[in-house]
Amino acid sequence: MRRLLAWIGRGVLSFLEQLGSILELLVRIARYIPRAFRDRHLVLQQMAIVGADSLPLVVLIGSFTGAIAALQATNLFAKFNLIAIARPYIGGSIATVVFTELTPVLTALVIAGRVGGAIAAQIGTMAVSEQLDALEMMAIDRDRYLGMPRVVAALTMMPVLAVFSNVVALVGAFVLTALKFGFSAPMFFDSIVRFFRTSEVTIGLVKSMVFGGTTALIGCYVGMQTTGGAEGVGNSTVRAFTISAASILVLDALFGYVV
Repeated sequence: MRRLLAWIGRGVLSFLEQLGSILELLVRIARYIPRAFRDRHLVLQQMAIVGADSLPLVVLIGSFTGAIAALQATNLFAKFNLIAIARPYIGGSIATVVFTELTPVLTALVIAGRVGGAIAAQIGTMAVSEQLDALEMMAIDRDRYLGMPRVVAALTMMPVLAVFSNVVALVGAFVLTALKFGFSAPMFFDSIVRFFRTSEVTIGLVKSMVFGGTTALIGCYVGMQTTGGAEGVGNSTVRAFTISAASILVLDALFGYVV
């Protein structure tokens, strides 16, 4: 029993230590956010990686997200022979789920795998090859040069990606409902307009911004802590994605409880 408690205690202390280190890195990076315009060449470079380079994958995931959401919603109503009654509400119900939950979370998980892991791998490679030490010797703050552009780029581009994902998700949902149940465009999109609430889109965009910033921050932290050569870089890549994905789901649960 004592060993079990000791093991749990070590795990809790390790978690709190890493959480404190990540928050400390956040504070250090936040100090340089006012310099984002001066270092715009670094920020724009990262924005292209997070945004433009990720857009095709986000559009693909978004279209199938909407189609799957529509499939599950219509199948549920059809199971209880309520599809005729639910027709005026299906578009609005799908849009609510897409705007507030599916698009922010799934887009964030895609970015965590593609961008978060890449950040950890890139900075981790610099750490094991002593490039971070070289930056320090040249009096270049790695939090400003490496951390701030990536966090600002993720904070900025994630809501933009969420907007694109929302649009293609609704198109995918309409295509599936039209093919399977004969929904017309006026019927489907009129339901969205009638039950649309600005707060739903706002919540989704805020979630996307928080998830993106968290992913970039964790990628930077894990990358800067990398040791052990090429094997360490690989482990950091996996670790960054794992921690980011878990953090996204935990934060989403907190949003659901608070909002």
